[in-house]
Amino acid sequence: MSDTLRQEIVITGFGGQGIVLAGQILGKAASLIDQKESTLTQSYGPEARGGACSAQVIISSSAVHYPYVRNPDILVCLSQEGYNKFHGMMKEKGMVLVDQDLITGIMSGIHDLYVIPATRMAEELGSKMMANVVMLGFFTAITNAVSPGALRGTVAETVPARTREKNLAAFDKGYDYGLATLKGRRKKAAGWKGTEA
Repeated sequence: MSDTLRQEIVITGFGGQGIVLAGQILGKAASLIDQKESTLTQSYGPEARGGACSAQVIISSSAVHYPYVRNPDILVCLSQEGYNKFHGMMKEKGMVLVDQDLITGIMSGIHDLYVIPATRMAEELGSKMMANVVMLGFFTAITNAVSPGALRGTVAETVPARTREKNLAAFDKGYDYGLATLKGRRKKAAGWKGTEA
C-alpha cells in the first residue's frame, strides 16, 4: 500500500449484515492487539435494516488526523449497491473483496479483485448472519492489514458467547479460503498447470 503504512478500508453492504460490527472488530484488532492507530466511522441509509450502510476504517502506523476515508486502499463489498457507490473512489491499485453471490456487476480490470461465496459459506455453517465474519477471515488472509491472531481473538471476544465457536469456524473458513485463493494465484503466476499440489 502506501509508504506510511496507512490503509483506508471501506466495508459496505446493507443493514442487518453486521457491516458496522465487522468494522468495529477490525479496528479493535488493529489498535488493541496489533498496536496500530485506527479509526472507525459509519454510515447508514434511510432504513436501519435493509438500507445501505458502510464502515470506514483507517489503520495506520502513525496518528490518524482525519478519520474519514477518501480513497480506499481496500473495498469489502457485501452488496451490489455498496460496490456501485464506492468502487469509483478506489485507489488505482486498490483491492476489492466481494461476496460473489451478491455482487454480479463488477467493473473488470480496474482493481485487484478477490471473490468469495461468503454468505453461502455462512449458511453452510448454520447462519447467513456470519457472512461478515467469513469475510473478515478472507480479508485477513488476503490483505495482511491485521494479524490473523489479532482478528480471530477479537472475533472471539466480541461475539456472544453462545455463538463464539460458530463464529470462529466462520472466520477460519474465510481465512482458509483466502489462503487457498492466494496459493492459486501464485501457481497461476508461476505457470502451473493441472492439479499439482
